[in-house]
Amino acid sequence: MKTKVLVVEDEARIARLIRANLTVSGYVVTLSQNGEEALRLVDQIDPDLILLDVMLPGMDGFTVCQRVREFSQVPIIMVTAKDDPTDRVRGLDLGADDYLVKPFVVEELLARVRAVVRRSRANEDPKAPVTLDFGPISVRLAENKVYKNGEEIRLSPTEFRLLAYMARNHDRTLTHDDLLSRVWGPEYRGALEYLRVAVGRLRRKIEDDPSHPDLILNTHGIGYSLKSPS
Repeated sequence: MKTKVLVVEDEARIARLIRANLTVSGYVVTLSQNGEEALRLVDQIDPDLILLDVMLPGMDGFTVCQRVREFSQVPIIMVTAKDDPTDRVRGLDLGADDYLVKPFVVEELLARVRAVVRRSRANEDPKAPVTLDFGPISVRLAENKVYKNGEEIRLSPTEFRLLAYMARNHDRTLTHDDLLSRVWGPEYRGALEYLRVAVGRLRRKIEDDPSHPDLILNTHGIGYSLKSPS
């Protein structure tokens, strides 16, 4: 089946450009001009990916991203008109998987889409254990789910891939570039902002005290590890 992409963009010219290039590349594209309509379409068409502009009339893209994450883990690429680190961190912190800065070339757009779709469909090692437990945290690889004290924790696709990779390599310090390459893709080596934000989100969701983590540990200047309970 073809990959379904929901494009949320209020500038008609840009929306048409994105749709034309994605369609030629084999994607099925649905357009939306505002956040309220986009939320309805996420429920109706169940897209495989959302391209979400930040500057929308009424409900902005940040709010849409936050609302989508309340009920769906569909991959989201935020599209922003300015290369502002604050905007990038805010989008990632709300659960976006990637971001794209306007103006962009078509090749970059398609590369980002391919990378996010590839990551969301990546097959894990079939020989890996089905469930990995870390104290109150249970990482169920076959189900793509995580539980804390028996209650499911909602993770974005990127957050789950990051936690699952660390779980399969528990008690080992994984370098920043290794984590970025394995979870986001080799083209993301050096993009520490992605990693820092994702680790922060994971800590807030699985740690008892995120400001004093005892599961996801940082080795300054090197990387992170997921510690098994002693």
